[in-house]
Amino acid sequence: MADRQTANPSGPDTKPAILCRHLWKIFGPHPTQILQAITAGDDLPSAHAGHVVAVRDVSFEVTRGETFVVMGLSGSGKSTLIRCLLRLAEPTSGELFVAGRDLLALSETELRDVRRRKISMVFQSFGLLPHRRVLENVAFGLEVRGEPLREREARARAMIELVGLGGWERHYPRQLSGGMQQRVGLARALAGDPEIMLYDEPFSALDPLIRREMQDELLRLQATLHKTSVFITHDFAEALRLGDRIAIMRDGRVVQTGSPEDLTLAPADDYVAAFVRDAPRAKVLSVRRIMRPLPADAHLAEGPRLRARDRVETALPIVAATDGLIGVCDEDGALCGCLDRGDVMRTLAGA
Repeated sequence: MADRQTANPSGPDTKPAILCRHLWKIFGPHPTQILQAITAGDDLPSAHAGHVVAVRDVSFEVTRGETFVVMGLSGSGKSTLIRCLLRLAEPTSGELFVAGRDLLALSETELRDVRRRKISMVFQSFGLLPHRRVLENVAFGLEVRGEPLREREARARAMIELVGLGGWERHYPRQLSGGMQQRVGLARALAGDPEIMLYDEPFSALDPLIRREMQDELLRLQATLHKTSVFITHDFAEALRLGDRIAIMRDGRVVQTGSPEDLTLAPADDYVAAFVRDAPRAKVLSVRRIMRPLPADAHLAEGPRLRARDRVETALPIVAATDGLIGVCDEDGALCGCLDRGDVMRTLAGA
């Protein structure tokens, strides 16, 4: 598993890139009345009298540079939630600050400008213009912004190279594979240099091998560009691979939010436990999570030391070849703990 790029705030500005508070989205003819009934204490089901409560009192923050994954089964509300972040679905109630702007207070003109310059979205269906070549598709957002032809084509060519499609600029979408088309969509989203990237199950229609390649590509781009990202998926393995933190939704609610390690070690309920039951613990857990304090009289085995931030998976060869206690070092190389083969085996067994 490739290393995830952790949140990387730059400078003194520590305000969240996305702040969502008590967000509701109710579809139907009288959403405000349904919301008032619920907040007054009526325990209405998600579908009631021609209405659907798609997002129910959701709150979360996304820090700058973080990849925040929202996952759940079909109908859990995750896709509606991400559409609310761009006001493609108009929230019924709540607070939503994105890229430093009160999104719900923006006029149509202001919202259009934010969509063009601050936030980009990558869709599952690619959304490419079939009559335009790859270069023109990637440059389309810049064209809408009014950028001069030479500048938008130069930027588009740079993004095409960045996603590994150099040489395909003159081809039409129909001449590309599904994975290549999604790379075009990714390049188009990046061309405007947005602060925030939104991904609505972008890889779910791809074959497994192509899907993994696209995950690798996203990890590589994140390590280079440090974009703030919200990624929607129904695949827990994908969430573990990409997310710095994961929010799990059910029936419009966020059931639990935490790091992949938090969810794996301490699921909030049976619903979350069902997702993490088959999680590859060696790929998810860090050495820091399973190490013990270093006893004063510890006799450490000779040989290499582990790093606290290493995944257990990378530590397995050292553990398998070493008898006794193995020292664990922090980022500065100082000993901060220890473990042995038994600690690792008990962790992998879920004990």
